[in-house]
Amino acid sequence: MKYIDEYRDREIAHKLLAQIAKRARHPWVLMEICGGQTHTIMRYGLDELLPPGIELVHGPGCPVCVTPLEMIDKAVALASRPDVILVSYGDMLRVPGSKSDLLRVKAQGGDIRVVYSPMEAVRIAQSNPQRSVVFFAIGFETTAPPNAMAVWQASRLGLTNFSVLVSHVIVPPAIRLLLNQPGNRVQGFIAPGHVCTVMGASEYEALVREFRLPIVIGGFEPVDLLQAVLMLIAQLEDGRAELENQYSRSVLAEGNLPARKIMEDVFEVCDRKWRGVGPISRSGYRLRREFATFDAEQRFGMDEAGVDEPAECISALVLQGRKKPPDCPAFGDRCTPQTPLGAPMVSTEGACAAYYQYRRHSISR
Repeated sequence: MKYIDEYRDREIAHKLLAQIAKRARHPWVLMEICGGQTHTIMRYGLDELLPPGIELVHGPGCPVCVTPLEMIDKAVALASRPDVILVSYGDMLRVPGSKSDLLRVKAQGGDIRVVYSPMEAVRIAQSNPQRSVVFFAIGFETTAPPNAMAVWQASRLGLTNFSVLVSHVIVPPAIRLLLNQPGNRVQGFIAPGHVCTVMGASEYEALVREFRLPIVIGGFEPVDLLQAVLMLIAQLEDGRAELENQYSRSVLAEGNLPARKIMEDVFEVCDRKWRGVGPISRSGYRLRREFATFDAEQRFGMDEAGVDEPAECISALVLQGRKKPPDCPAFGDRCTPQTPLGAPMVSTEGACAAYYQYRRHSISR
């Protein structure tokens, strides 16, 4: 397939690996942010092909994985109501809450509908005027624009039975928090290409200046990631700290201006809790006051309540790049995609799911 096959080309990949091996003279720790990048690394074994001393660690770039446990519990509570149709992306159904998950509620008779676009939720609300329709709006800056458009369209149509349970998060504040943690080992970042396609590069330039470390905006295919690693290694070996754009076929400096506008019209920045990381200042989105009538938490009077993660689950450390999934004693045994302890084992972008799918047979216990 044009524009895909060349980014999976074995010969190009081996040339990049040879350049990395030639360029690397010191050990370096690099973090890829996006869960899609993590799955590519695992699927193609890229981390095992790199020279000794070049370590890839995995960041909190899985939107499903960082959705707070409390928010999952709120979705479960809403889906359990007979007067509510809960609409969600499919990968949220298996994410464990504190007592249940959406798939179990659906099996027990809850009206939960899986969609590929938030606009489908608007159409469901139009078709079911006697029911309350709640769309579970989660994700990074990538999914915020279409979710904002759904709210804007519902407002334009005057839909009074439509609302959204919002749990949007923003990537750069999480990177800043990780870099400020004691014992941080990360020396360079592969920034998430899809997020930057929407938001552009300016926020990452600020991080480069603040922390004096290199960041490369990377794509999602093997050649993309190897080229991003090479660009980071070259900067580190030269003592440079710059923002570079490997994913230039998709990312513009200013991002996607129409997408950013609808997002900024509907949402405003707020503090947000990240599952496995904790509260991060100005790291999320909430509805602006003029769209507050579409806020499901306000409409249904949902209170905030703190919930603890399962004690055995180390997903918090995995999401911060401090541990890898095989370090967990429950991995592949008490924690599997069928019996998950944490969200990273069930999400299609979760690090634990990637290791389980591609590495579990090679991990010795």
